[in-house]
Amino acid sequence: MFIARLRNTGIIAALIMSGTLLGACGSSDQGSSEDEKAADRANVDAMTREHANDTTTPSGAAGIAPARAVISETLPYAELGDELVYGYFVAPSDMFEPLPAVIMIHEWWGLNDNIRAMADRLAGEGYIVLAVDLYGGKVAGNVAEARQLMLSVVEDPEAANANIRSAYEFVSATAGAPRVGSLGWCFGGGWSLNTAQLFPDDLDATVIYYGQVTNDEDKLRPINSPILGLFAGKDSGIKVSSVKAFEEALTNLRKNHDIHVYPGVGHAFANPTGRNYNEAAATDAWRRTLEFLDLHLSVDAS
Repeated sequence: MFIARLRNTGIIAALIMSGTLLGACGSSDQGSSEDEKAADRANVDAMTREHANDTTTPSGAAGIAPARAVISETLPYAELGDELVYGYFVAPSDMFEPLPAVIMIHEWWGLNDNIRAMADRLAGEGYIVLAVDLYGGKVAGNVAEARQLMLSVVEDPEAANANIRSAYEFVSATAGAPRVGSLGWCFGGGWSLNTAQLFPDDLDATVIYYGQVTNDEDKLRPINSPILGLFAGKDSGIKVSSVKAFEEALTNLRKNHDIHVYPGVGHAFANPTGRNYNEAAATDAWRRTLEFLDLHLSVDAS
């Protein structure tokens, strides 16, 4: 059992008691503007087109075993509307002190076994990983279900904001991670950027796999997290023009960023779920991801 195996890490007592702390994280931001919601709904339409012929089968990304043994547990990390939210918490099996953490945000299919496989894979590189659930325990089985689940978050973004705040509190205060990053694909890529906006001075690294981005400098200005953006040259949902505008805004603001567009591949080329996987691009993107996280989450990083 996860708790028993990590009894000597120093964070287990806190994890066991975490249920008593969940109510402390709430939401205080104002709701999204109607213009923002309209843009988000348009993004849902774009993702629906991109995934129109897609399936929920595991991709090659989900089939790669972690580099070292890991142990995991499904644990509650948030309480929203009197309901506990459960995430997938995983760490190296030989962890004896708190490690840097990554908040992993699922693609539009939800927190399925393929996302858990990616959490295992990342934890095998020496991280605590909390794969969050923004869909309230639901997982899409087809494109129509995924669309509805993504729309449910668009219509109530403050619930997702509160969810992410609780996830950050869980890995930083409860699990004791000295540094925290975020990572997500597609829907989760956009929410990885949102996480940087929620924690402009506290998040230490942000990885965006072809998520919705913005060139609104007023929204990007507060962000101090380094950003790695990985995008597809043939993505008709997250267009290269919008990626270039995002990159230009970050440059204008003198933000620490690294934006890479893979030519000749389409949206979801590195997703753990679906049929759009491109092995060469996904392998290179994962290499860049690990190098970026090592640079910015290492406890020796300045």
